[in-house]
Amino acid sequence: MSKKLLFSITKKDFKIDTFRAGGKGGQHQNKTDSGVRITHIASGAVAEGRSERSQSANKKAAFKKLTESERFKSWLRVQSAAVLHGFRNVEHKVDEMMKEENLNIEFIGKSEDEE
Repeated sequence: MSKKLLFSITKKDFKIDTFRAGGKGGQHQNKTDSGVRITHIASGAVAEGRSERSQSANKKAAFKKLTESERFKSWLRVQSAAVLHGFRNVEHKVDEMMKEENLNIEFIGKSEDEE
């Protein structure tokens, strides 16, 4: 089975913030912005890395946490399905299906008139 590239995610798809983090490092943590917060813009998934002294190690940890988050995994499944099955705008299709005229709503129990 050969692998097929469905889509690409690049650095511009993320917002990366740095901050001064508590944790290991003593005085070093008070002088450098070693903490990293990464946000995947499309899914809204957010993860932080702050336990290491180096910013690069914290960035790597934050990316790992983000890619393992349920929010990111859910977004990834939707995007993959859209590419594989030809859905160009999954959210639009769901919105169309959820319109009032497309729903069959039944009330079970006594109505206000019967009480």
